[in-house]
Amino acid sequence: MMNTMVIFAEFFVVILKVLWAFVTAGAKWVVRPKEKSVAGQVCVITGAGSGLGRLFAKEFARRRAVLVLWDINSKSNEETAELVREIYRELDSESPMAKEGAIGGLEEVLPFKPQVYTYVCDVGKRESVYSTAEKVRREVGNVDMLINNAGVVSGHHLLECPDELIERTMVVNCHAHFWDYCASKFGAIGFHESLSHEIKASDKDGIKMTLVCPYLVDTGMFKGCRIRKEIEPFLPPLKPEFCVTQSMRAILTDQAMICTPRIVYMVNFMKSFLPFEAIVCMYRFLGADKCMYPFLAQRKELMNNNEVKEDI
Repeated sequence: MMNTMVIFAEFFVVILKVLWAFVTAGAKWVVRPKEKSVAGQVCVITGAGSGLGRLFAKEFARRRAVLVLWDINSKSNEETAELVREIYRELDSESPMAKEGAIGGLEEVLPFKPQVYTYVCDVGKRESVYSTAEKVRREVGNVDMLINNAGVVSGHHLLECPDELIERTMVVNCHAHFWDYCASKFGAIGFHESLSHEIKASDKDGIKMTLVCPYLVDTGMFKGCRIRKEIEPFLPPLKPEFCVTQSMRAILTDQAMICTPRIVYMVNFMKSFLPFEAIVCMYRFLGADKCMYPFLAQRKELMNNNEVKEDI
């Protein structure tokens, strides 16, 4: 009898905690939490040579972080580093009065020392990651923040995708964080959730994780990818700058997960209780089942053009 009462009491407490979680989550939608300071902290960004990685680098530079840029392309990585140095020079040239109004406040400006480091690293090769990480420890110091941004995409159906490309996608998109694009990113979500729980169980309160789940982002990586044309005006691709701004806000407020646009939250919620066939119907209604076809056609045409040039 006593055990039954204890179980009911604990269940009641759980219900209260769940309700409180809803209240606090709702409050954060109304009252925006204050962004934490990253001034002087060492931030490693993978895939920093272009796209979202470059934008993340610029945003963290504006917040006076020490940047460590990783990319497989040394030229594009150096171009990002130069953009970061320009931001550093602008911050350094500001008057004390102007600095007081800068992101993070005056207290973060005073100890600021502009530093950016570039490393060529293939995150799909563990040896490259290990050696580069060791160089960073030796040359820069301990890392405070890691932005796992690097990613590749094939765009093919599973049975049409070469094994080498599947392995490359999994290695870069999933294994690099510890099989085709969506599966690899779903693996990253599972990795995030399991590691978050493991960190909580270990009482490592100083380690924070943020899962970024954006809708289709308008970068060169997905050029040609289109949903149903009748739906596209209501759900256009995200601007990279908007995606990074929202992600930065989530990272700097220790938000566990950020979905952009917010309708993606509804999609995740609906997936938890809707029948599979209902999800398939919605998927097809949006044209998501064929959204990669224009992407593949463009890539095939590009490959054919490259082959013609090589023959010439």
